[in-house]
Amino acid sequence: MARVTVEDCIEKVPNRFELVHVASRRTKQLKRGGRALIECENKEVVTSLREIADGLVGPAQPEEPETGA
Repeated sequence: MARVTVEDCIEKVPNRFELVHVASRRTKQLKRGGRALIECENKEVVTSLREIADGLVGPAQPEEPETGA
């Protein structure tokens, strides 16, 4: 699979700060057992960036509620 870069993701989420937030949120979802939207055998953070670059995950998607406190 081709290497994913920030430039690939910036095309889908133009604000770098928002991109970090979206990638972080999606990575946490994957680490908690969320289902990946693409076939990828990489770590969760790479999978989340690939999903963003492919336009499968973005800032408009609802956030899962945080548990614990």
